[in-house]
Amino acid sequence: MLKLLFKLLTALNSETDPAQISLGFCFGLILGFTPFLSLHNLLVLFLLLVLRVNISAAILAWGFFAGIAYVLDPLFIRTGEYLLALPSLLDTWTVMYNSDFWRLMHFNHTLTLGSLVISVIAFLPLFIIFKILIVKYRLHILAFVRKSRLMQIIQSSRWYQTYEKFAEIKNAIT
Repeated sequence: MLKLLFKLLTALNSETDPAQISLGFCFGLILGFTPFLSLHNLLVLFLLLVLRVNISAAILAWGFFAGIAYVLDPLFIRTGEYLLALPSLLDTWTVMYNSDFWRLMHFNHTLTLGSLVISVIAFLPLFIIFKILIVKYRLHILAFVRKSRLMQIIQSSRWYQTYEKFAEIKNAIT
């Protein structure tokens, strides 16, 4: 877990596109909010592997949002119950339930439906918010840390310079 945290901090402090990190957080949101053994999570995992997304951010966000999901489960269940009980959608749910594919998606379960709907609704606003926060972090906090006296002492140490040489060699190999 610490290795993932260090990879995330490295990505935050590097020139990695903030959208890649933000997208990782948002995919972690969907994985964390929805029940893990759901078919739609396979699609999210596939997108994590295919798109240029920071996987460390996704895994850490997954754990974080899974913890929050326990608190929000009553909201997810109420949302799912509301959507499943809407008279205008009743025919749609009936057709979907009679299809094997949609039955595998577990949309007839209130928790799965409610958590997926809420996480999809929150996806875009949180993507924008995370991206803005990453840019602000890089402009203000990272600049302050790099200018601090402690960081200058660390960067001038022999251990740090040796680490930098090994990092350059590793990057050249991969």
